[in-house]
Amino acid sequence: MDRPQPSPADAGPLAGLRVLDIATFIAAPYCATVLAEFGADVVKVEMPGSGDPTRKFGSMTECGDSLVWLSEARNKRSIELDLRTAEGAATLKRLVAAADVLCENFQPGTLESWGLGWEALSAVNPRLVMLRVSGYGQTGPYRGRPGFGRIANAFGGISFLAGDPDRPPVTPGSATLADYLSGLYGALGVMMALRERDRSGRGQVVDIGLYETVFRILDELAPAYARFGRIRQRMGAGTVNAVPHSHYPTGDGRWVAIACTSDKIFARLCEVMGRPELAAPDRFGTIAAREAARGEVDGIVADWTRARPRDAVLAACERGQVPCGPVYGIDEIFDDPHYAARGNIARVMEPRLGQEVAVPAPVPRLTATPGRLRWLGPPLGVHRDEVLAEWLGEGKPE
Repeated sequence: MDRPQPSPADAGPLAGLRVLDIATFIAAPYCATVLAEFGADVVKVEMPGSGDPTRKFGSMTECGDSLVWLSEARNKRSIELDLRTAEGAATLKRLVAAADVLCENFQPGTLESWGLGWEALSAVNPRLVMLRVSGYGQTGPYRGRPGFGRIANAFGGISFLAGDPDRPPVTPGSATLADYLSGLYGALGVMMALRERDRSGRGQVVDIGLYETVFRILDELAPAYARFGRIRQRMGAGTVNAVPHSHYPTGDGRWVAIACTSDKIFARLCEVMGRPELAAPDRFGTIAAREAARGEVDGIVADWTRARPRDAVLAACERGQVPCGPVYGIDEIFDDPHYAARGNIARVMEPRLGQEVAVPAPVPRLTATPGRLRWLGPPLGVHRDEVLAEWLGEGKPE
């Protein structure tokens, strides 16, 4: 398959790094995707005939692969190997000998049952860094349980917080939140392990339980319980330790997010609303007073926002330096000039469709060596010959 060849100037900061992605779905593969966006040579190892289940996950396209696959397998090369067979396992070990990183997210014990666990692979390549993402991690009493993002969101504590106080817990934005978080933490762990390898010459395992990355982002949830016995409950769009800090309706049927995280910001909002007296110490000028009257304060702000269209609310808050933003649907994101100016939506030609596909652009933004999208998720097994030639010296690449 014809692929754009990067020049030395745009090869990326991770050019020369070789990564094997033998994982499925999103978590560990997303780590590999991030590395691929910044220049790593990522080889996706897939089951012969069927490939990664992500190919059929989500909205399907005319090329036979889903939009999820096209977006999240970006910049990867695909080969087919059945790791359950002696031949497939032997080929993987040969590739491991030439690799820097291997990403996997099988249930703990699966690779070991195929003779491809950490001990076996590190014996082949002591410099290998191995990312292992599973539902509950490689150790502990739950290590053998299956896990997906939804389960991790629930077990990690964020689903309990999502929703209105008098309603059941809801999905916290996306069931795949834990998968993407784990992929990001996985990329961070891989880079730290590679840094250590530069010093010691030895690789290591990066072990992540899906739920752990969710638990890690819940601010003071753990210390507040340990110190005060406080069990945070669902608060709808509100949050602890800040009022007003929620979503508010506007007069044209839309919504804005307003975040007053300090007394000074609340005072500015009061000026914007034409109600400076509300910020007085004997009214709502302190966070303690506002938390004690959360419903009343949110009601005052909602009455103000509801009396004017969204753009007027946004403009008034911007003039007053009050943090405020629109609660966007995806259609509004595509129309927003800031998204366009920042290049947050990339459009990449997919030859199999004969048209461009819009996908999120790489993050973070590096000024000298930015991430790049060279191609979208490839057809199954299309790169086998060239990968074996480049990595193992077998034959010649097409």
